[in-house]
Parts: sequence; C-alpha cells; structure tokens
Amino acid sequence: MSDETTPSAQLTAGGESPAVRLPLRDRRSLGGVVNALRDYVIVLSVAVVFLVLTFSSDVFLTSTNLLNVLEQVAPVGIIAIALTYVLIAGEFDISAGAIAAFTGVVAAKLANSIGPWEGLILGVLAATGIGLLNGLLIAYGGINSFVCTLAVGLMVAGVAVLITKGFLLTVPGDTFATLGTSELLGVKYSVWLLVAIVVLFAFVLHRTTFGRWLYAVGGNLEAARLSGINTKMVKVSAFAISGLAAGLAGAIIASRTSQGQAGDGISTVLFAFAAVVVGGTSVQGGRGAVWRTVFGLLLLALIGNGFNLLSVEPIYQQIVQGAIILAAVAADALSRRQAA
Repeated sequence: MSDETTPSAQLTAGGESPAVRLPLRDRRSLGGVVNALRDYVIVLSVAVVFLVLTFSSDVFLTSTNLLNVLEQVAPVGIIAIALTYVLIAGEFDISAGAIAAFTGVVAAKLANSIGPWEGLILGVLAATGIGLLNGLLIAYGGINSFVCTLAVGLMVAGVAVLITKGFLLTVPGDTFATLGTSELLGVKYSVWLLVAIVVLFAFVLHRTTFGRWLYAVGGNLEAARLSGINTKMVKVSAFAISGLAAGLAGAIIASRTSQGQAGDGISTVLFAFAAVVVGGTSVQGGRGAVWRTVFGLLLLALIGNGFNLLSVEPIYQQIVQGAIILAAVAADALSRRQAA
C-alpha cells in the first residue's frame, strides 16, 4: 500500500474516518495550486486596479500623480520591507510606527542644537538601538514579540511626548528638509531610497546565508537551532533592521515637514503590516518575499489614490482594505492546511 494515503482501517487523531479525507498526493497538489494563486494573484490584482483607474480617471495615469503616490508611500514602504524580514522570522513588530515618530522628534531636537544632518543620523541610530533592544528582549528574554513591541512602542511614544512637551519641534532652514523634499532626476530622494532598500533587501533575503536563516528560523525554529543556526541572533538582527528602517522612515517624514511630532504611529505600522500580509508573506513565519510586499504596498496605495481621485467616501476605503487583508490571511491559512 502506498504511504501517501492513510490506511482505511485507521482513524485520524480526531476520530475522523480517513475515507472522507483527500489522499496526501491530492492534498499536496491542491496546496500547490493555492500557493501558486497566493503568489501571483497579488500581481493580477495590482494590474486590474491599475487598468480600472486608468480608464476611470483622467488624472491617474500622469507622472505627477504616480510620483506623488510613490512619494507618499515611501516611508511606510521602507517600514514594510523591513517588517517582511520580521514576519518571515516568525515574529511581529508593532513598535515600528512609534519608533518612526520618535526618530523625527530626536532628529528635530538635536538638529536645533548640533546640526541638521547630525540630528537625522543620530535619530536613525537611536531607532536602530530601540529595534536592537526589542530583539534582545524577545530572543533572550523570551517575551512574546507582539506584547514586547507593543509595550516598547507605548514607552517610546511616551518618551517622545516628554521631549516635545506636547508641542511640535520645528527646524528652521533648508538643510534639514533636503532628505524629504529634494529631487534627483525629477524623483524625490525618499523614492530613490525606497527603491534602493527594495533591491538591497531582496538580494539579502534571496541570495545570502542570512536570508536562508530567516526562512529556516520562521519555518521551524527547533530544526533551525539543531542545524547550528544561531536563531537568537537571527531574530535580534531582524528587529535591529526593523528599527533601522523605522528610523529612516521617521527621518524622511520629519525632513518632509521640517518638524518633529510625537505619536504612537499606529496608522503607519498598520498600513505597513497590511502591505506585507496582502503581499502574501505568512503571519506564521517561514514564507514571504520582498517583491510580494512591494506589490501589496502598491495595491493598497493605488486603492487609496483611486478612492481619492474618484471622491469615494473614506469609510469604504477602510472596508475594502480590511476585506483584502482578511482574504490574504485566509488564503495563507488555507494553503498551510492543504500542505499539511
């Protein structure tokens, strides 16, 4: 008898007769189909939305509008790319939005005392340090990543309020605004930075040992540990990278307005998290890709831009985005069940 089917004389662990179950070969085939759909439906979705908006709005398919969309999503896109690493490693980072806001506060505060670029650099370094702290607490302290990053995010937001005393920190002069407002070949620096991060992170994830370690740790933590991978350091590195990305995003936002403003950044991190999940990265770890996150980001950004151009009520945008996120998570759960 083939070992790919369950013997009919036995029952499953839950008491279910194997006669009602698909043969293992068929279940794997179905899982492969679901995975293929999950991989490429996001590409089709972006193409469909793009075509619909092209024929629905005269303003949509213009360089001004498209570049504006990319500029607006650049900071959250940078955070989303780094969150891809964290989710692939099987963890969550809810603090990224608060860290981004904190970076802007630190950068603005220091820019007024030691210099604009010095303030921005030290703000990004502070954000990286917070990300590193997250990783150490989670990997070596054994704290649940959702709870840990939520708590750290609340503390970081509180410290930012103490620094600002509830006011905006304004930085005079044009130097501080260079990162967020200047252009190269007609494209904002923030967009170029997003493109560079996408290329770099994709290369690291798919062409380096560290990338393979991320997949191994998120796919099966114990097996990765037994194979000799330093699983704790992999997780610490993923959170440090997430902190760095949040810092860069915060620096762009602060530079764009020449202001530092305290906040919890919940809307920022939720949008970034949604882009990662909609792109097809698994919330259970071990699966994901940078290109998927890019398409997830584009889909949500195009939907938002289209709703604005077509003057659709914002509440409907939230409903549509929520439904897309739910569908993406459901597809991931289905693919895992069929592959089991």
